[in-house]
Amino acid sequence: MPARELKCPRCGESVHIYRNPIPTVDVIIEVGDKVVLISRKNPPYGWAIPGGFVDYGESLEEAAVREAREETGLEVKLLEQFYTYSDPERDPRHHTITTVYVAKAERVPKGLDDAREAGLFSDGGLPEPLVFDHGQILKDYFEYKRTGRKPQPRTSHSPK
Repeated sequence: MPARELKCPRCGESVHIYRNPIPTVDVIIEVGDKVVLISRKNPPYGWAIPGGFVDYGESLEEAAVREAREETGLEVKLLEQFYTYSDPERDPRHHTITTVYVAKAERVPKGLDDAREAGLFSDGGLPEPLVFDHGQILKDYFEYKRTGRKPQPRTSHSPK
Protein backbone atom coordinates (compact mmCIF):
# COMPACT_ATOMS: atom_id res chain seq x y z
CA MET A 1 0.00 0.00 0.00
CA PRO A 2 1.53 3.37 -0.96
CA ALA A 3 2.34 5.93 1.68
CA ARG A 4 -0.30 8.52 2.45
CA GLU A 5 0.54 12.17 2.70
CA LEU A 6 -0.69 14.59 5.30
CA LYS A 7 0.04 18.29 5.64
CA CYS A 8 1.72 19.47 8.83
CA PRO A 9 -0.71 21.90 10.51
CA ARG A 10 2.15 24.14 11.67
CA CYS A 11 4.37 24.48 8.61
CA GLY A 12 2.29 23.06 5.76
CA GLU A 13 4.99 20.59 4.69
CA SER A 14 3.96 17.14 3.46
CA VAL A 15 4.43 14.31 5.92
CA HIS A 16 4.44 10.71 4.65
CA ILE A 17 2.47 8.17 6.66
CA TYR A 18 3.68 4.60 6.17
CA ARG A 19 1.78 1.49 7.19
CA ASN A 20 3.90 -1.51 8.07
CA PRO A 21 2.97 -5.05 9.14
CA ILE A 22 2.86 -5.71 12.87
CA PRO A 23 5.21 -8.40 14.27
CA THR A 24 3.65 -11.13 16.39
CA VAL A 25 4.66 -14.51 17.78
CA ASP A 26 2.80 -17.78 18.27
CA VAL A 27 4.00 -20.68 20.40
CA ILE A 28 3.09 -24.29 19.72
CA ILE A 29 3.51 -25.64 23.24
CA GLU A 30 4.01 -29.40 23.47
CA VAL A 31 2.87 -31.08 26.68
CA GLY A 32 3.51 -34.77 26.24
CA ASP A 33 2.12 -35.73 22.83
CA LYS A 34 -0.46 -32.89 22.77
CA VAL A 35 -0.38 -29.16 22.05
CA VAL A 36 -1.84 -26.26 24.01
CA LEU A 37 -4.59 -24.14 22.47
CA ILE A 38 -6.50 -21.28 24.05
CA SER A 39 -10.08 -20.12 23.64
CA ARG A 40 -9.94 -16.35 23.02
CA LYS A 41 -11.79 -13.85 25.23
CA ASN A 42 -11.55 -11.14 22.56
CA PRO A 43 -12.50 -10.99 18.89
CA PRO A 44 -11.94 -12.87 16.77
CA TYR A 45 -13.47 -15.54 19.00
CA GLY A 46 -12.39 -19.13 18.69
CA TRP A 47 -9.44 -21.36 19.48
CA ALA A 48 -5.87 -20.22 18.87
CA ILE A 49 -2.25 -21.05 19.38
CA PRO A 50 -1.00 -18.97 22.34
CA GLY A 51 0.71 -15.82 21.14
CA GLY A 52 0.46 -12.11 20.59
CA PHE A 53 2.15 -8.85 19.74
CA VAL A 54 5.86 -8.23 20.22
CA ASP A 55 6.46 -5.33 22.61
CA TYR A 56 8.87 -2.54 21.70
CA GLY A 57 12.37 -3.43 22.93
CA GLU A 58 11.54 -7.14 23.18
CA SER A 59 13.06 -9.95 21.11
CA LEU A 60 10.84 -12.48 19.36
CA GLU A 61 12.03 -15.16 21.77
CA GLU A 62 11.25 -13.00 24.83
CA ALA A 63 7.80 -12.23 23.42
CA ALA A 64 7.11 -15.94 22.82
CA VAL A 65 8.02 -16.91 26.39
CA ARG A 66 6.04 -13.96 27.83
CA GLU A 67 2.92 -14.62 25.75
CA ALA A 68 2.97 -18.34 26.63
CA ARG A 69 3.20 -17.49 30.34
CA GLU A 70 0.55 -14.74 30.20
CA GLU A 71 -2.02 -16.83 28.33
CA THR A 72 -1.42 -20.32 29.78
CA GLY A 73 0.49 -19.92 33.05
CA LEU A 74 3.18 -22.22 31.64
CA GLU A 75 6.91 -21.66 31.78
CA VAL A 76 8.08 -22.90 28.40
CA LYS A 77 11.39 -23.96 26.97
CA LEU A 78 11.70 -22.83 23.37
CA LEU A 79 12.92 -25.69 21.20
CA GLU A 80 13.05 -24.11 17.76
CA GLN A 81 11.79 -21.42 15.47
CA PHE A 82 9.28 -23.25 13.28
CA TYR A 83 8.22 -20.92 10.45
CA THR A 84 7.13 -17.35 9.69
CA TYR A 85 3.64 -16.74 8.30
CA SER A 86 2.99 -13.46 6.52
CA ASP A 87 -0.21 -13.68 4.46
CA PRO A 88 -1.63 -10.13 4.68
CA GLU A 89 -5.08 -11.69 5.25
CA ARG A 90 -4.02 -13.96 8.15
CA ASP A 91 -5.46 -11.64 10.82
CA PRO A 92 -8.74 -9.83 10.09
CA ARG A 93 -7.77 -6.92 12.38
CA HIS A 94 -4.34 -5.96 10.98
CA HIS A 95 -1.62 -7.03 8.60
CA THR A 96 0.53 -9.12 10.94
CA ILE A 97 3.58 -11.28 10.45
CA THR A 98 3.95 -14.09 12.95
CA THR A 99 7.03 -16.07 13.80
CA VAL A 100 5.98 -19.44 15.21
CA TYR A 101 8.04 -21.25 17.83
CA VAL A 102 7.82 -24.81 19.12
CA ALA A 103 8.24 -25.10 22.89
CA LYS A 104 7.90 -27.68 25.65
CA ALA A 105 6.13 -27.39 28.98
CA GLU A 106 5.31 -29.87 31.72
CA ARG A 107 2.12 -28.77 33.43
CA VAL A 108 -1.55 -28.48 32.52
CA PRO A 109 -2.28 -25.04 31.02
CA LYS A 110 -4.74 -22.52 32.47
CA GLY A 111 -6.62 -19.88 30.52
CA LEU A 112 -5.21 -16.54 31.72
CA ASP A 113 -4.98 -12.94 30.46
CA ASP A 114 -7.00 -12.78 27.23
CA ALA A 115 -7.59 -16.56 27.14
CA ARG A 116 -11.01 -17.76 28.34
CA GLU A 117 -9.68 -21.30 28.74
CA ALA A 118 -6.78 -23.47 27.68
CA GLY A 119 -6.67 -27.12 26.73
CA LEU A 120 -4.50 -29.91 25.42
CA PHE A 121 -5.28 -31.28 21.97
CA SER A 122 -3.90 -33.78 19.49
CA ASP A 123 -3.99 -33.97 15.72
CA GLY A 124 -7.41 -35.20 14.70
CA GLY A 125 -8.99 -33.83 17.86
CA LEU A 126 -8.59 -30.08 17.37
CA PRO A 127 -11.38 -27.78 18.58
CA GLU A 128 -13.36 -25.49 16.28
CA PRO A 129 -13.35 -22.85 15.17
CA LEU A 130 -9.64 -22.18 14.85
CA VAL A 131 -8.99 -18.47 14.26
CA PHE A 132 -6.51 -16.58 12.11
CA ASP A 133 -4.46 -19.02 10.01
CA HIS A 134 -3.91 -21.35 12.97
CA GLY A 135 -5.54 -24.30 11.20
CA GLN A 136 -2.86 -24.09 8.50
CA ILE A 137 -0.10 -23.58 11.07
CA LEU A 138 -1.20 -26.66 13.02
CA LYS A 139 -1.55 -28.69 9.82
CA ASP A 140 2.04 -27.70 8.92
CA TYR A 141 3.25 -28.50 12.44
CA PHE A 142 1.66 -31.99 12.58
CA GLU A 143 3.05 -32.74 9.09
CA TYR A 144 6.48 -31.65 10.34
CA LYS A 145 6.17 -33.94 13.37
CA ARG A 146 5.28 -36.88 11.08
CA THR A 147 7.84 -36.26 8.31
CA GLY A 148 10.49 -33.83 9.57
CA ARG A 149 9.68 -31.46 6.68
CA LYS A 150 9.00 -27.82 7.48
CA PRO A 151 6.62 -25.74 5.32
CA GLN A 152 7.92 -24.36 2.05
CA PRO A 153 7.61 -20.66 1.22
CA ARG A 154 4.21 -19.68 -0.14
CA THR A 155 4.30 -16.97 -2.77
CA SER A 156 0.74 -17.07 -4.03
CA HIS A 157 -0.33 -13.87 -2.25
CA SER A 158 0.06 -10.58 -4.04
CA PRO A 159 0.46 -7.21 -2.31
CA LYS A 160 -2.52 -4.91 -2.19
